[in-house]
Amino acid sequence: MPELLDERVGFVRRIGLFQATAINMSQMCGIGPFVTIPLMVAAFGGPQAVIGFLAGAVLALADGLIWAELGASLPGAGGSYVYLRQAFQYRTGKLMPFLFVWTAMLFIPLGMSTGVIGFVQYLGYLWPDMSQGQGDLVGIAVTVGIVVLLWRRVENIARLTVVLWTVMIASVALVIVAAFTHFSPERAFSYPARAFELTASHFWIGFAAGLTIGIYDYLGYNTIAYMGAEIRRPGRTIPRAVLSSILGIMAIYLLLQIGTLGVVRWQEMLDPHSTASTSVASAVLERAWGKAAADTVTVLILITAVASVFTGLLGGSRVPYDAARDRVFFRPYGKLHPRHRFPVLGLLTMGAVMATGFLIGRHTDLATIIQLLTTVMVIVQALAQVAAVTVLRRRQPGLRRPYRMWLYPLPSVVALAGWLVIYAYADENSPGRHPVEWSLAWVAAGVVAFLLWARHEKEWPFGPKRIDERYLHGADPDAERPAGDEAGPAGAEGAVGAAG
Repeated sequence: MPELLDERVGFVRRIGLFQATAINMSQMCGIGPFVTIPLMVAAFGGPQAVIGFLAGAVLALADGLIWAELGASLPGAGGSYVYLRQAFQYRTGKLMPFLFVWTAMLFIPLGMSTGVIGFVQYLGYLWPDMSQGQGDLVGIAVTVGIVVLLWRRVENIARLTVVLWTVMIASVALVIVAAFTHFSPERAFSYPARAFELTASHFWIGFAAGLTIGIYDYLGYNTIAYMGAEIRRPGRTIPRAVLSSILGIMAIYLLLQIGTLGVVRWQEMLDPHSTASTSVASAVLERAWGKAAADTVTVLILITAVASVFTGLLGGSRVPYDAARDRVFFRPYGKLHPRHRFPVLGLLTMGAVMATGFLIGRHTDLATIIQLLTTVMVIVQALAQVAAVTVLRRRQPGLRRPYRMWLYPLPSVVALAGWLVIYAYADENSPGRHPVEWSLAWVAAGVVAFLLWARHEKEWPFGPKRIDERYLHGADPDAERPAGDEAGPAGAEGAVGAAG
């Protein structure tokens, strides 16, 4: 099939809807629900923890509609970098996109490090005598292996991602089936006293912690937006992939949560010495079908964890590339591999940060890493992007919008409220860790870095603002359909689009 080359950024538009949805869902599911179900139960203090996954789904859908409109209108490499650059350039020049890339270089690989932590955690079920040092070495080896796997052309990665997505679907399906073949409603719905006391402060503290864990589990619905310059017919593909993946994962998570609680007593998940606390899916399989089945599915979960980290690093490594090419970030990040056409320095840097985050998380706890990466993400990306939709509608009313947010501005209001709740309760849910203060310090360091960079590059505020409206006046990428594009992948895309 003829290739579509984006001459401005050097990427080729090869990824269709089925592959895009697989990339998103692999990143969203991954190891997340298998390690956070006990964390969610601990946050709420009982099986009412399902509220956290529902709240996370509502926030993900509201925020996903924002990503869908922005991704369809501005399908460039880097996702939020492109959206913030286009929206805020009129008042603050290149400050907002620079800050986004600065923070993304931290929160994206930190998110991936939690997947590696989960991998080692589940490996402990198969290797019960694994020491702390051995676990650390395994995690570093996994990180290096994923970087090596990503050292290739994107169309080969897309095919591999579909295989990994298939393994992910198989692993969660087996856990769900096993859970519901031995399901006890009494165990699943044995709520403690005052579980739903909405006037109690402990409920809302637990709700905020559960919402943070819930949205962490859904994160990844935006992965494909970071690869906007590599998507075929992005005006159709990006919104469908975002919304289809959220709805699909929402159904999976609810079945996993309820099914697991129907097999394993929620009190066991609070015991740090219990298998239900560290490897809850393995515990479900062992009780339902025996140790051999549990070992087999644990292997599938390990592959799923790798798939999640693999696709997340794939999308995240594209973030600094377009920024550097547009002179909004450090120039060395603007180079592609001469043969395989992927951003070399972005991949290597995020791989190094991911390894560091893994080691920090291994020697603290998973919940702390989730709180830290979420607060850093909220303060620059999430809140700014809510504003970007409205700013762009006012500043660029003529922008091509193949998809417009449903019920605007209601999703923006819901997303804004959800992100503010997460940020406001972050310190209270991580006593002694100070995630809010750390996020503010990281952004402040980013502002200093921006001023030094701007002075060197003679950009605003040390030079003129450079207004870039390329998407307002550029060609329509959805109209660029090569001959033969309807064959092969289009059939799969149509099926996924109809389901979504």
